[in-house]
Amino acid sequence: MGKDTGFLELDRRERDYIDPEKRLENYREFVVQPSDETLSSQASRCMDCGIPYCHNGCPVNNMIPDWNHLVYENDWKNALDVLHSTNNFPEFTGRICPAPCEASCTLNIVDQPVTIKSIECAIVDRGWKEGWVTPQVPEKKTGKSVAVVGSGPAGMAAAQQLARAGHSVTLFEKNDRIGGLLRYGIPDFKMEKHLINRRCVQMEAEGVTFKTSKEVGVDVSFQSLQENYDAVVLSGGAENARQLQIPGAELNGVRLAMEFLTQQNKRNAGDEESRAAPRGTLKATGKHVVVIGGGDTGSDCVGTSNRQGAASVTQLEIMPKPPEKEDKAMTWPNWPLKLRTSSSHEEGVERDWAVLTKRVVGDGEKVTGLECARVEWVQDDEGRHQMREIVGSEFTIPADLIFLAMGFVGPVKAGLLDQSGVELSDRGNVAANEENYATSVENVFACGDMRRGQSLVVWAIREGRQCARAVDEALMGVSELPR
Repeated sequence: MGKDTGFLELDRRERDYIDPEKRLENYREFVVQPSDETLSSQASRCMDCGIPYCHNGCPVNNMIPDWNHLVYENDWKNALDVLHSTNNFPEFTGRICPAPCEASCTLNIVDQPVTIKSIECAIVDRGWKEGWVTPQVPEKKTGKSVAVVGSGPAGMAAAQQLARAGHSVTLFEKNDRIGGLLRYGIPDFKMEKHLINRRCVQMEAEGVTFKTSKEVGVDVSFQSLQENYDAVVLSGGAENARQLQIPGAELNGVRLAMEFLTQQNKRNAGDEESRAAPRGTLKATGKHVVVIGGGDTGSDCVGTSNRQGAASVTQLEIMPKPPEKEDKAMTWPNWPLKLRTSSSHEEGVERDWAVLTKRVVGDGEKVTGLECARVEWVQDDEGRHQMREIVGSEFTIPADLIFLAMGFVGPVKAGLLDQSGVELSDRGNVAANEENYATSVENVFACGDMRRGQSLVVWAIREGRQCARAVDEALMGVSELPR
């Protein structure tokens, strides 16, 4: 694979970014893609390592060494074919996936993993530029129909695979555009939405019918889907956000992160944002912003707040600060717990860890601050970590807006799931296994975050693909779709 001595001769070289001062002026992507020559040389670093752990590190099991070698040989078209064989939407994962494949790379043992994510993104971007990405229209139709509910990455992947198998597929989306959280949760500066639009054009040509502004369980009954389709796929995500249970959390300045991010994405698209703003328009301009939650959604709030011209941005996390570097002997090739600094963090934020929020301070209906305290995490007699507040550590942060980015606790039950009658798991997700993705209701399947809980875009694509094969097999007895 690659050049025999490439990993010895060449150091890792990542993609560059436009300077923060310039990129904060707009909501465009700001990654500078390396030249083809640079990418080829980086691909040459892929080792003939015997056991490519990157395969298992990647949830869709991308054949990474294969397309690295093809890029090294300047065979970009075949690299694209290999990439698409396991991943319907590599332009999505090439931008917003955290790249667990790189954590699993053998060269990550010495902190020099192959730039897998950059190469993946470059392959598919070149494929679109060269006109190599075309609709894969089935040679014949099966006469079977499938309704897919929810158009995030899981629903899109399931719908595309089922259409390519020859089924008549209708994709229902409650919002006015296709994409789910890819469309309205991921900021444009991380992934511009024309990337979704062109996939929609491809999918329509392949036979997928899109029905937007149609919320199943509200605008369309679940029973009507059962009556009119041979199978139903539930891929509606896990949108039930974790709430802040402290005094003052009811004040209007305390808002969910997704309200904030969705509104800005709608502005960027020139869309009417009123449906995304039932409690009023959110703008961070000139305000002291506090983001509660240290994950990717919190980071997205940081980047969006800075672009809106916030006076200050503070991000709080209840867990202790992770180590700067992981213990390779303990973690590799698994995903490590370590400090991660995103591009949004580099644009300006005050980060703080092991902080407990205690009370939202307000003047009438207006938020003015957030009372907090320091905590420490200690092990009990059974080895479990318990949080303990440090006496006398209380402090107050000035705040005009507080965004809750503390994760999601599962899918929304009202409407779709209540009408469907599907059984739920102990965690409140739709109960279905990873073998056939079948729910407790006949001919109803589930995949993505609605089944597994809040997760990554690459896991959603994997589940959509595997669920599509399971549905195809249930309808036809056999399936030629890949898992």
